[in-house]
Amino acid sequence: MTLAGNRAAQAAVDACGVTEIEIESDLTQPQVRALLAASDAYMSALYPPESNHLLDVAALQRPEVTFLVAREAGTAVGCGAIVRSTDWTEIKRMYVAPAARGHRLGRRLLERLEALAVADGARRLRLETGIRQPEALALYRSHGFVEIPPFGDYRPDPLSLFMEKRLAASAQAESGGHSAS
Repeated sequence: MTLAGNRAAQAAVDACGVTEIEIESDLTQPQVRALLAASDAYMSALYPPESNHLLDVAALQRPEVTFLVAREAGTAVGCGAIVRSTDWTEIKRMYVAPAARGHRLGRRLLERLEALAVADGARRLRLETGIRQPEALALYRSHGFVEIPPFGDYRPDPLSLFMEKRLAASAQAESGGHSAS
């Protein structure tokens, strides 16, 4: 995010602290593009190109993708997406602008993405994340994600962790609809 964009994000956080998280279909908006560019720059600073598995704007606009944008006072300050496949749903492009961190926005985005996956009937929610993001790892673990081997087209990478969460709706379906009480 540019310095001006970061200032706008900080001003939005300071102004009201109220965040709207909405499905976004127009990823060509300047604020959305700036948020994705900031995410790209952040990841590029942490990992080499072969360890970055970012979806570009064209991939994020495919029919199997739902992309969310979090806005504070109208300014885009966070995003995340789910990508549906036959066997699982994957979280991609989770990012919160530095000025908006510390306000539980990542948690709210993750909860909204999970709710969308459950509503779609997903049985498993998966993700790939980097080892140099302790806050993200703590967030995912606190939400019940556990480490798994690489999945899909991913290959082993010493800078990546692969995680999965079995979703509540699927756990009930797999046990015949009965919950243990």
